[in-house]
Amino acid sequence: MSATARLPLSGLLTPEVAACEQCRGRLVSSLRTVTGVSSANLESSGVALALAYDPSLTSTTALEEAVRAEGRDLATEFVHEVWPVEGMDCADCARNIERGVARLTGVQSAEVNFAGARLAVEYAAAETNPATIARTVQSMGYRLGHDESAEMSSGRLRSILTDRKNLLVLAGLGLTVVGIALAVAGAPESASIAAWAAAVAVAGWPVARKGIATIRATHRLDINALMMIAVVGAALIGEWLEAATVVVLFSLGEALERYTMDRARNSIRSLMALAPAEALVRHGDHEHRVPVAEVSPGDVVIVRPGERLPVDGVIVAGASAVNQAPVTGESIPVDVAHGASVFAGTINGQGVLDVQASRKAADSTIARIIRMVEAAQSQRAPSQRFVDTFAMYYTPAVIAIAAAVAVLPPLLGGGDWAGWLYRALVLLVIACPCALVISTPVSIVAAISAAARSGVLIKGGAHLEAAGSLRALAFDKTGTLTVGQPRVVSIEPLDGRSADEILALAAAVERYSEHPLGEAIVTAAHDRKINTGNQIVSDVSATTGRGISARVGVTFVRIGSSSMLSADLAAPEAAQLAALEERGQTTVLIEEDGRLVGMIGMADQVRPEAREAIAAIERAGIRETVMLTGDRPVVAQAIAQQAGVDDVRAGLLPDDKVTVIEELLERHGRVGMVGDGVNDAPALARATVGIAMGAAGTDTALETADIALMGDDLGKLAFTVRLSRSAKRIIAQNIGFALILKVVFLVLAVGGAATLWEAVFADVGASLIVILNGMRLLRQSE
Repeated sequence: MSATARLPLSGLLTPEVAACEQCRGRLVSSLRTVTGVSSANLESSGVALALAYDPSLTSTTALEEAVRAEGRDLATEFVHEVWPVEGMDCADCARNIERGVARLTGVQSAEVNFAGARLAVEYAAAETNPATIARTVQSMGYRLGHDESAEMSSGRLRSILTDRKNLLVLAGLGLTVVGIALAVAGAPESASIAAWAAAVAVAGWPVARKGIATIRATHRLDINALMMIAVVGAALIGEWLEAATVVVLFSLGEALERYTMDRARNSIRSLMALAPAEALVRHGDHEHRVPVAEVSPGDVVIVRPGERLPVDGVIVAGASAVNQAPVTGESIPVDVAHGASVFAGTINGQGVLDVQASRKAADSTIARIIRMVEAAQSQRAPSQRFVDTFAMYYTPAVIAIAAAVAVLPPLLGGGDWAGWLYRALVLLVIACPCALVISTPVSIVAAISAAARSGVLIKGGAHLEAAGSLRALAFDKTGTLTVGQPRVVSIEPLDGRSADEILALAAAVERYSEHPLGEAIVTAAHDRKINTGNQIVSDVSATTGRGISARVGVTFVRIGSSSMLSADLAAPEAAQLAALEERGQTTVLIEEDGRLVGMIGMADQVRPEAREAIAAIERAGIRETVMLTGDRPVVAQAIAQQAGVDDVRAGLLPDDKVTVIEELLERHGRVGMVGDGVNDAPALARATVGIAMGAAGTDTALETADIALMGDDLGKLAFTVRLSRSAKRIIAQNIGFALILKVVFLVLAVGGAATLWEAVFADVGASLIVILNGMRLLRQSE
């Protein structure tokens, strides 16, 4: 979601200041540092700011504060607010609300997220207010919620039996049944007609109200108006039972559609309930509970066993096992201790944790996931754009056909007016594109929600559909197919030394190194319980790219890469070195007083699940898997063989990876790239779909990837591909079913073989069928 605004400035710039480039630049620079602002410019006159920003990431309050920080002020206060909308059951409702609210004085923009049932409005506070907006929405037959966060966190669906509109529908249904019973019992016809007329009035009132309000607000006919025209027309020609049946079935169908859509929406909103409402905060020597919204970065929060973490943060005391399933989708608890990062909504195990908050609750990882998922649900996929365009022309076309059917045949002597008018009314009912319009968004809502619950963030319907069309996947090596941390895998002692002696000597020196290979050597010594602290080390000297040297006791030790120290190796030693490197190991040599005394081989380890994950991806329909790396070919080949990928490209720079992606695109058409979301940014951007690994701990990956795997689990890839393919298949089924049903009933209506109640039953039934078919995606799991 994006917004643009022209914000007038009051008491801002004197002519001298307006001409001062430094003053103007400082103001613009300050605004551009506000999170969510994509562009900011000061008009040459100096009386207004032109801004483009993301309302989900910032607010007009933050913009005002940035302006005031530079000693300025806004002449007009612009407000951006988001409310939940109750009563929407089709995408046409969303468009009507947008048009109606956008016509209000002072409203700069109005956007309805049908999938998330939200209305976002940017308005001038001096010209309109929330009450006016709420009245406008209510006049159209819908209602704004009062507390978005409460709405999201409650996770409750309003009962069908307690909603006033639904009670009217049930009353209308009862009156229709009463009328039928009177007719069967032989009561006067007037008694049955009175019952059916009452049913039309009771059940039809909410429908008529919405239709009339839409005409007033948008000057166009909507589904409700078309339905009431059909009902009134049926009554005028004496078909009171048909009129009552049509309005009751239509209203009942709308209620069921609202209920099922709320279930789909609630699947992601329920995530908000995972974070507790309060947090136990330690201030000095005392502890007290505060609302989680009042916890600030730097505060220390105490999390007891079995409690959910209220905020993102870093553990400063304690150790435990944390269930991170709400964020990463991985149900196996993760052991955490001092220095580990943890996320809001995850569940603490047995230990007490002191967590230093790193973000406010509103900016926690799970809160951002929910915002991104709801934004993703509002993005239109290609299939949805096709459906919306089709419906735009289809409905007016059917209305024109209905008018022609009602008028032309009687004028040309082809039958009576009542008969052809009835056929035209059937056509009007068929003109309702509910099933067609809702066929795509409900599937996208369900699929994205199911993915989010499994720890996969899909950024929109377009990316969902694109992932379902992938034919090849390219993988970064380090941190994607491998764990990203080198480990000692072999020790080759020479000169009669033991492996532990070589490792102890190397670790004594590498204690002073920050190089990943040095850290791997120290870790290996620690794992073998080798004590290196009693050795006296002095004269430490590290040279980037060459190694490290030091005096250990009375001997001079040098540790370096094979390329730096292997020039004078004897044949047997050279053969040993070659054997290690052929197995894909990065080897360092250890010299003592100029003599080679040992070799240590290290390798980044393939993820334990990599081979099975790659096999599952290929079973899901991916034709080719390729590993891209800047590492040496011999190392790359060893990793690729262990992981089971089809092809490997080694020694690549970032630009080279883009070239490989382009080659794959030429061969396969649609290619995904899996990486860490930072180092592989060019390749991720060039691929059809960029997929980031482990995005829960990486802000950049979470913000930039098309699809983000919140945990470091390659197994989620196959699930994501299967889910995307299922979503594409179900969307195609829904669209095809809705179109075929419309065509069939158009033919039946013109031929006089369809009744009004059959048409509305088919239309409502079709809507429910496509909704339920789409909601099957909610149940899809790994």
